[in-house]
Order: sequence, then structure tokens, then C-alpha cells
Amino acid sequence: MRCINTAIISGPTGAIGTALCKKLSENKIHTYIIVRPESPRKDHLKEIPGVELIECDIANLGRLSVEKSDLSADVFFHLAWVKTTGQGRNDMQAQIQNIQYTMDAVHVAKALGCSVFIGAGSQAECGRVNDPLTPDTPCFPENGYGMAKLCAGQMSHVECEKLGIEHIWPRILSVYGPYDGENSMISQVIRKLLSGEKPLLTAGEQLWDYLYAEDAAEALLQLAIRGKHGGVYPLGSGVGRPLREFIEELRDAINPSLPLGFGEIPYGEKQVMHLEADISSLREDIGFVPQTDFKTGIRKTIEHAKANVSSQFN
Repeated sequence: MRCINTAIISGPTGAIGTALCKKLSENKIHTYIIVRPESPRKDHLKEIPGVELIECDIANLGRLSVEKSDLSADVFFHLAWVKTTGQGRNDMQAQIQNIQYTMDAVHVAKALGCSVFIGAGSQAECGRVNDPLTPDTPCFPENGYGMAKLCAGQMSHVECEKLGIEHIWPRILSVYGPYDGENSMISQVIRKLLSGEKPLLTAGEQLWDYLYAEDAAEALLQLAIRGKHGGVYPLGSGVGRPLREFIEELRDAINPSLPLGFGEIPYGEKQVMHLEADISSLREDIGFVPQTDFKTGIRKTIEHAKANVSSQFN
């Protein structure tokens, strides 16, 4: 078990990062967060007790250990990543840069005295599969994003071992919650329904696994404290359901009479049809059990969206 008193997070402004900042604050862990100087999404983080902002673009992350040589931390959570959706996933130059940014983060972690480095892997590393993801699921990524995540995880592991830092790589599935990105399926459907529009959807037959951001943050904290060095952990709720059921539950939380456009857009060429995590390794190693069911989590997410209509996705 590791003693975690101070943490540093890159990419803290989204759903997982925001929830992690709050979780660390609740546990009296002082947290430095690395944010883009021009980011309009950083303001809500200033109100969290024990959180200290460091303005630094991810492209300049490698210089941080020199510019902030007085800082120290116990764990580095590297969540930052550019070009995560749409065509950006196959922007190969950007994805190659993401690998470099991950390596930069490892060296900053070493300079700050971190004993453990936790990255943000992705289910995209595995490509399309027909069974729940396990730590040993073979990886055959089908886009630049998944390829870069896989490479970043493997290379940062080797570098951490060379530098004497423990390395943990959760492979994150679908996480939702307040401050989620505007391009996520959940965010888009909420936005459409709140504005009275019918969202255009696939048939929704995919078997999907959604995890609320607060639960994801708890898992990341516990991984920092007791996760195994070299561990690869699929991070989800551990329960797969047809995507259509999630969307209908979301709609019903807003207004059950609103229409949903199931089947009005086709599946993509490489549509993932089965996305589900086997979380037995998380349960065994850190005692992780998700606490928030989708009905509860989506209501919280919707209420936040209603209260922040103009700023939620800025």
C-alpha cells in the first residue's frame, strides 16, 4: 500500500479529471493540475479545496520539471490526450505526439519524485472483440488513437521501470458524468433532448458498459494506493447492456414522451458491437465495486447539464 499525500494530474478538465480532483480533495490529498492557459473549462476546478492550477500546454509538458523544480508529488495521473474523437483519431501525427507527451509525463513524474505513474489507456487498444475485456485480451487496435494508446502504455511502462517508478495502466471504457466532452454520445443525446430535438441514432443493439465518473475516480485513487506495478486494468462497470436501454433510460429521466431516432443512422464501418469490462482484477487487487447505477448517475449528469446549459461544453 502506498502513502499518497500529493498528486499531479494532466488533462483534469473533463468528466474523469473533475471527479478525480474532487475525490482527491475529499481524501485531503493536495493536487496540482496541469491545464492549458487558454482553457475555458478550468474555472470550475478552482473552487475545489486543495487543488492548485499549473498553466502549461501539453506540448510544453517536458519543461515543467525545470520550471516547477520546487514541486513534489507522490503520484502522476496522466489523463491528457489530444484528438480523441471522430476523424482526429486517425490524425497520425497528433497521435504520435500523444505518445511523446506520455513519455514527457513520465519524466516529469520522475523529476517530481512520484513513486507511481497512472496513465489513461483505452478499450480502443483492443479493437473489436466479442467478449468482456480482461487484462489479457489480445490487442489489435484499428485506428491511430488505439494504436497510440497501446504504444504509449507499453513504452511508458518500460521507461517507468528504467526510472524506478511503478506503472499502472487502466484501460478505460465509456465513462460519463458532469463535464463530459461535448462529442460523447451521452452529451449529444442530453443536449438534443433538452432542446426538444430528436437525436438521430443507430439501432442501439450494441452491448455497452457505462461507468459514472465518480466511480472511475475512486478506482483511479485506489489504483494509486494499492494497484499492482505493471497492472493493466479494464475500467468499466462490469455490466453490459444494449445501448438502446441506456438511451431510453436517459430519455425517460428527461421526458418519457420525447422521440428517439433509433435506426436513423447506420452503424459505422468498424462499429464496436461489444464493449464490456471484466473488472475482476480491479475487485481482487483494490476492492473496487461501482457504487452508482446508471439511473442515478444519468440523473445527476442531466441535472448538471440543465444548470450549465451555456457553459457545460465550453
